[in-house]
Amino acid sequence: MSSNRYQTLKIKEIVKETSDTITIHLKQPLFRKIPYYAGQFLTLIVKDTNGKKYRRAYSLCSAPHLDSMLAVTIKRVEGGIVSNLLNDTLKAGDKLEIMEPIGNFVLRTHPDNKRHIVLFGGGSGITPLMSMLKVALSYEQNSVVSLIYTCRNEESIIFKNQLDKLKEKHGDRFNLIYVLTQPKTDLSNQDNYFEGRISKEFIKNTLEKLPNTNNLEDKIFYLCGPEGMMETIQETLSEINISKDTVHKENFFAPVTEENNTEKNTSDSRKTVKVVLNGEEVELNVAPKKTILDAALDDEIDMPYSCQSGLCTACRGLCTSGKVTMDSNEALSEAEIIEGYILTCQAHPLTDDVKIDMDA
Repeated sequence: MSSNRYQTLKIKEIVKETSDTITIHLKQPLFRKIPYYAGQFLTLIVKDTNGKKYRRAYSLCSAPHLDSMLAVTIKRVEGGIVSNLLNDTLKAGDKLEIMEPIGNFVLRTHPDNKRHIVLFGGGSGITPLMSMLKVALSYEQNSVVSLIYTCRNEESIIFKNQLDKLKEKHGDRFNLIYVLTQPKTDLSNQDNYFEGRISKEFIKNTLEKLPNTNNLEDKIFYLCGPEGMMETIQETLSEINISKDTVHKENFFAPVTEENNTEKNTSDSRKTVKVVLNGEEVELNVAPKKTILDAALDDEIDMPYSCQSGLCTACRGLCTSGKVTMDSNEALSEAEIIEGYILTCQAHPLTDDVKIDMDA
């Protein structure tokens, strides 16, 4: 990944979606539009008042080839340094440093497809799904899109006006279902509103009753939201014999797991790691329990990274020699792991001959 993946873009507009959520619309560069797929994320690089830099990954809600600007939606998180900074201080005309879009949670479309694209979203998990449903409705005229979206109440529905307009425009090709856990009004007379949580029973009943989907050749599922919600959906789809190969999910938060990586814990010596970055080779000394990315940043090497939680692929590199172990992996596919790709934010060297190609 070369350094030209970094850009500075001007903010065209900031839209307040809900009381705690904004969408930032960024102008594309004049001479080279930034390419991306529906579902990918943008990394924002921001400074606080003390000049300290932070990186945060935010899914693009804009749609490639449809929207003229790049757009990310940011929900305020209690105690969140960056989300609060962005919500409180940004204005039109400001500039933001970004790392160009990446990510494996993508929807690729083809005009000949005839399928049912089922999207399950929870809270701010709607953001990548918004990009997906827009491109699917525009470029797959023979497909049907269903969005099951859960929020606390009517006021917390992100993109509500846009979603309702898309439903009005596309009719039976777009099934739109809101699931509210704490609604403020009576939902009994509203056909596409439900009260409660996304349970196994609700999922099964809803999928059976979705209109205009029986004559479609294939189904594909995309999930983005709280981990518990996604686990319930995955278990339910397995119970009704949906192939796991057709189910894709995006994690916004790393799962909490107990430390069980004995190989990493028993290592008590520094390891030498060679890293190929932008065509040049650098050598790192990685201390016990440090990750490869930590060691690089300590040496002020400008390695690509974003979430530092193993959720994205910004720090992905190809391990061409040696052996490493990773704390967690929520982003790499099985095929990537077989090829030898690792996440440097999660990787610890186990041997002294580790070499990582960041340009691969």
